[in-house]
Order: sequence, then structure tokens, then C-alpha cells
Amino acid sequence: MQQIRKMKMNENNYKFTIDSASDGLRLDIFLGERVDLTRSYIQKLIKSGNASINSKPVKKAGERLKTGDLLVFDVPEPEELSVEPENIPLDVVYEDDDVIIVDKPKNMVVHPGPAHPDHTLVNALLYHCAGNLSGINGVLRPGIVHRIDQNTTGLLVVCKNDKAHSNLAEQFSKHTITRRYQAVVCDNLTEDEGTIDTYIGRNPVDRKKMTTFKTEENGTKRAITHYKVLDHLNNSYNHIECRLETGRTHQIRVHMSHIHHPVLGDDVYGGARPGPFKNLEGQTLHAGILGFIHPSTNQYMEFKSELPQYFVSVLERLKNK
Repeated sequence: MQQIRKMKMNENNYKFTIDSASDGLRLDIFLGERVDLTRSYIQKLIKSGNASINSKPVKKAGERLKTGDLLVFDVPEPEELSVEPENIPLDVVYEDDDVIIVDKPKNMVVHPGPAHPDHTLVNALLYHCAGNLSGINGVLRPGIVHRIDQNTTGLLVVCKNDKAHSNLAEQFSKHTITRRYQAVVCDNLTEDEGTIDTYIGRNPVDRKKMTTFKTEENGTKRAITHYKVLDHLNNSYNHIECRLETGRTHQIRVHMSHIHHPVLGDDVYGGARPGPFKNLEGQTLHAGILGFIHPSTNQYMEFKSELPQYFVSVLERLKNK
């Protein structure tokens, strides 16, 4: 049984006295320059009450520092927790000491959760990598720097150490990662390309779903998707490519539903399965291209995944309809 790391509350304490050069700086930015953690994880710890200024807890990542402030930041130490590695076959596209690129199949969940405690990509990675995965994201997500949905196929990058994880997380945060998806969407698009720019957050009615917002509200994040039509299919469907400028939960699925062209098979966001596709399992969405700067070599690397057979079969059926 392999061991992966969970954060527990036996903290490492960082103490800083703010000098004039840092006066007015945001708390998360200040810490991000001094603590070897991703900015998103620092923000999470701040929100959880792990930072204090002059002995008073601070939970706002954007809190402005003042000269003379005494800042204390507590970082939980890793705790060993047993998780079962599983000998599940993986389609490994590339692997070195820092990263592993995996081509994920349909119906595979990326990391364990209440509904899927095992048989996940993480279980498979623990076996394949002999536990050598980054621990920044804690017990359930070792090495996981981004996700794709259970029934979305295609490429993910997984990190084998914390240095690589921090580097890749920063690239995701700055939206410099290349991510191109292919999808089949319902109803004919009248324009061959376009950009969808909204805010995305939890649906206030159904918290398991995401939805779009016109303006920034509490908990929402800006989301930008660029799409272009690759093929019009019988005036009823379109084969499209989507380029993500940001990476929000369910972004493509929510955005295409927002413009009334839901992804075929996506019954969560309105992409019904008409007769010929009643047995289609989940949305027709494939993460086909992934590119990033390698965390050690600083060289740009790009990977491509060919369309899986289920997707090819859908296209052939629509073209011959």
C-alpha cells in the first residue's frame, strides 16, 4: 500500500516583519514571493485562517500590508495516509522525472471523492509512479494540477514533485497553458468562430452545476472560450474546436450551453441524446492538445491526442446521416 500526503494542523510557522519596500503589497502576493507554494494554495490557506497580522486572523488574500506589520503564516505539514494504488492501465503519452502526460479515457474520474473512492486516475498513478507524485494538493489529489471531467477524454499533465507542481500551477494561473478541445455541439452555429466571455460560478439553484453570470459576483471567476467550427454536420450539429483562455469547472460545457449549442450527450447542461445516440455515455468532448513550458528545461512542449473511437463514430454517423 502506497502512502500519499495529507495536510494536517501541525504547522510550519513563517514570521515576517513588513518593511517599507513591501508596504501596500497584497498578502497573497507577498507570501507567494517568499513561500514555495502555489498562489492558489496560499489563498486557500489564508481563507482557512492560517494567516495573522499583528496577532489578528486575516482571511482576505487581498489584504494590504503595512510597514511594521508582524505577519505569521502557518503551513500544514504532510501527514501520511494510506491510499490503495491500483494496477489500472494508463495511456502514457510522455514521462520524465518531473511530469507525466496521460491520455484519459471516458468514464474515469481523476481523483477520489465520496462518490468515487477508488478506481480513479490517482489510484492508477500511485501504482504507475510508485507514489512519486507531488503532495501540494493533499490527500486526494497527489500530482493533480488540473482536471478534466469523468466523461471527457484526453490529455492531462500530472506532476511528480512539488517544484514541478508549483511551476505548472503558476502557468495555469497565468493562462499560458495551451489547451485545445474538440466537441460536437447541437444545432447549427451561424458564425464559424467566436469568443464567449462570461463569469462562471456555482448555480444558486443546483450547487452541483455551474452557470454563467454577466458580472463578477461572490465566488465567480471570469471565463473565456474561443471556438471555431471545423465542420457543419447536417445543419443540426457542428464539429468544433475550443481554445481555453481560462480553465474553469465545466467551462466549455457551460459556455456552449450558454449560447444555446450544448455539447452532444451532455445531459447536465442540455445536450440531449437523440435516438441514434441514446447509448452515448456522457458529453462528446475531447482534450486534444496540451502545451506548456517544461518546469526544468524551460522548453515549450506540446502534445496531441487523436480523437478516440467513440468520437470518430459519432462524426461518421452524423456525416452519413
